[in-house]
Amino acid sequence: MMSDPSFADDIGLDVHLRTKLVRFWSYIKTAAIRIGNDILEIEGWSDANPARYWINYEYQGELNEIGGFPVTTTPRGGKERKYTIDLGSKYPGQFILVKVFKEFVSVKVMNGSEEAFGKTVGIVGDFKTGKTLARDGVTVIDHFAELGNEWQVLPSDNKLFH
Repeated sequence: MMSDPSFADDIGLDVHLRTKLVRFWSYIKTAAIRIGNDILEIEGWSDANPARYWINYEYQGELNEIGGFPVTTTPRGGKERKYTIDLGSKYPGQFILVKVFKEFVSVKVMNGSEEAFGKTVGIVGDFKTGKTLARDGVTVIDHFAELGNEWQVLPSDNKLFH
């Protein structure tokens, strides 16, 4: 989804998503976020397996922070949960919000600034222009299926999922 090796004074940021295909549509099933040396992986759940997450590949490990940024977990009813990564110590008022509703996962950067996310590359597009660029940083891809294929996680990318 997005990557910036220079994020937060060069500790780095990567966000990867895994989707699940269901007949003619798909949804985000799992999100993995790396900040610095820490990785948080969050998976949608079924009735049998609520609140599935891994911190640094440890299932249901102690989750207080990622890359030095505090994480809060908020249950929102029986099938809903949100995880908030507060970037405020470095980027005031900014945070990464991961929401889980049943098996569906969403990731949003809230109040993102050019200072924090201006060098981010990925399927999210160029921060300043909104152009959806290929990995080469130059080629504009307007067809979203092609853009998705261009930004699939490659073997050369960091391994974030357990």
